[in-house]
Amino acid sequence: MSTTSEAAARTATPDAEERRKGIPLLALLALATAVFLTSLTETLPAGLLPAMSGALGVSESAAGQTVTVYAVGTALTAIPLTAATSGRRRKPLLMTAMGGFALANTVTALSSAYALTMAARFVAGVAAGLAWALLAGYARRLAPARLQGKAIAIAMAGIPLALSLGVPAGTFLGKAAGWRTPFLTMTALTVLLLLWIAAAVPDQPGQEAGERSKMLRALRVPGVRPVLSVTFVFVLAHTVLYAYIAAFLDGLGMSGSTDLVLLVFGAASLLGLWIVGALIHRRLRALIIVSTLLVAAAAAVLALLAGRPAFVHTAAVLWGLGWGGVPTLLQTAAGDAAGEQADAAQAMLVTLWNAAMAGGGVVGGILLKAAGSGSFPWSVLLLLLPAFGVVVSARRHGFPAKRREVRVP
Repeated sequence: MSTTSEAAARTATPDAEERRKGIPLLALLALATAVFLTSLTETLPAGLLPAMSGALGVSESAAGQTVTVYAVGTALTAIPLTAATSGRRRKPLLMTAMGGFALANTVTALSSAYALTMAARFVAGVAAGLAWALLAGYARRLAPARLQGKAIAIAMAGIPLALSLGVPAGTFLGKAAGWRTPFLTMTALTVLLLLWIAAAVPDQPGQEAGERSKMLRALRVPGVRPVLSVTFVFVLAHTVLYAYIAAFLDGLGMSGSTDLVLLVFGAASLLGLWIVGALIHRRLRALIIVSTLLVAAAAAVLALLAGRPAFVHTAAVLWGLGWGGVPTLLQTAAGDAAGEQADAAQAMLVTLWNAAMAGGGVVGGILLKAAGSGSFPWSVLLLLLPAFGVVVSARRHGFPAKRREVRVP
């Protein structure tokens, strides 16, 4: 090769390497497993409440607060922890967060005191606040710019897997071997994950001192506030129905079909996530619009046609298809809009996400007592209306028609 051609090859190497660089699948699957474990840790008590309440000597309602205190721990600590750790290297930080999960689940499994269990669940929520604030950004950093949306989709696959497979499996294991066994199993899986992360996930640096900014500065970046507002309202709407789906189905005389409805929802969520992962790089705006409409259509079917089981299952399919890719879409939109303030925006998104989950539980409980379970689908429609308006109006910043490539350092 001539000197000229060698020089040309060297000049073209960075772009050529960028084009050749693909998805680091093994590393992203480790992050997806972390997402799975954090999501499952949050929702696992829902299927174990009768046994947990008996062992801890409290009512089922009090035992149900183990889910709420987890969300509160996440909501309260995601922003301050992200600010405090912005300069730390990502891999040790992630391993620290997952170690917190192992400790909290072990204490939960061994505790016979309600106060200690609640403290352990709060610690798990704090660990989740740290993990969630860095997982999406970590996934972005591991992939080239053209594949960052797909990287986040792979990492976020843990959410529908936890809902569709993890919770039913944990509930079955709890019934077969006692409610403590699923939590000990979570500890064992987390230890294996720590080994996986140590071996397969490349480290990434934190921000340099001169690059760090105040957390709320991200709110001044055009597009961040629309994404965050849609996140809060969308998750609130979803949680009102999801958290009380058993009560809703019981009101329809379908109490024995809860597992099947959730399985259908979970399977459709996986399909929705796959579609989002394939198209997000080119069609983020269209996908979030379609997702909102699909969830709204599911709510409309449940509001108007829920008298027949076939329509309920159809609604579960529409709901899952719409919801499955929403975490990926919103986290990607937040990262794109925030640019260099992506970590701060992700921390605020995590905080609002968990605040909405906690709020959805409260709002759903109030609606159940005041208006009955039939009010849930109507409340979803009412909440999604302003969310849809924000998505449609934020076509320049927040949910633009054409995504700009964002390179996360």
